[in-house]
Amino acid sequence: MDTGPVSGWARRLAVIATALVASVLLAACGSDLGGGGSDEEVTTAEATGEVGGDLVISQWPFYIDRKTVPEFEEEAGVKVRYIEDVNDNNEIFAKLRPDLQNGESADRSIIVVSDWMAKKMYDLGYLQNLDKEAIPTAYENLLGSLETTAIDPDRSYTMPWQSGLTGLVVNTKEAPDVTSINAIFDPKYKGKVTVLTELRDTIPMILLGEGIDPAEATTQDWLDAIDKLDGAVKSGQIRKLTGNDYTDDIARGDAVIALGWSGDAIQLQADNPDIEFVKPEDGCLLWSDNMVIPVGAPNPDAAYAFMNYVYEPENQAQIAAYNNYITPVEGVQEIFEREEPSLADSELIFPDDQFTGDCSTIDNPPEDGVDEVEDAWQQLISGG
Repeated sequence: MDTGPVSGWARRLAVIATALVASVLLAACGSDLGGGGSDEEVTTAEATGEVGGDLVISQWPFYIDRKTVPEFEEEAGVKVRYIEDVNDNNEIFAKLRPDLQNGESADRSIIVVSDWMAKKMYDLGYLQNLDKEAIPTAYENLLGSLETTAIDPDRSYTMPWQSGLTGLVVNTKEAPDVTSINAIFDPKYKGKVTVLTELRDTIPMILLGEGIDPAEATTQDWLDAIDKLDGAVKSGQIRKLTGNDYTDDIARGDAVIALGWSGDAIQLQADNPDIEFVKPEDGCLLWSDNMVIPVGAPNPDAAYAFMNYVYEPENQAQIAAYNNYITPVEGVQEIFEREEPSLADSELIFPDDQFTGDCSTIDNPPEDGVDEVEDAWQQLISGG
């Protein structure tokens, strides 16, 4: 089992050095591509039973160990091109949309995106349903708590890659005793703070810091939180808004507090043990990233083989030991109890209800205010 994080700088060079500028968000609309938002029946990525060829995966960084992909290649007879080009949900959407709207997948057979983006892409007709008979291992070993979700009640088109928490990634030597999300606005950390370009991570966390439950937040609450952040950006309190590449700022010491994701902090500890994930006392967000199969995917058989492979508990344990995110696979904790007892007790991999009790799963603005909120957010991140 590969349990040790790779040297941080070697990994970070794989992250996209310059992020694509997120395009103006487009309202979900119908499509003629056979997806969830179209008038046509949703297409299914049918399996043929013949596994081989090439598999191209678009994935977030820091999400897989060094052994799993080559071991899968050897076992399945598949050549994998594993691209860590998902730095932000909107960036990958903007990058792939020109192909997807023409019914093509830019050679990808798996894309990993967050819940809300998976739903948006499905409603636009950019994703296919899964051939459930082709992934029996995945469905059999999927955690019971993840068998249904608001965006995909029957798991018709999503299969969780990992779940995780949004909170604070902190250099505890430079920013000791940080306990609240409101530390991002503390003047003593001016110019040393980054927040995410992900609207649905950043603003709900600010709302929690204001004592507002995202489930009860009004459109005006969201707009007020954006205004507050805008002021912090313009004053220089916030160093910058970033995608997953916020890890570079923390690693270099350019930032000492980052709004970020739980597993990243563990990866960063490989180079600096002072870096920790802090679950704010105000609350946090609980989310999933999902494997989806786009329209035009050239090799669904290889995609299904990969899904089954990473849902084998032994294989999943190797991944979870590396990335320290919440595993979606039953049986991993039992493996760790035998082989890695410290990981079996990790609240970041196996959080109990008490640990996540103050975490929100609400990451969308009120339905009648989505366009207004997204427009305001786009103005902020584009510097308008």
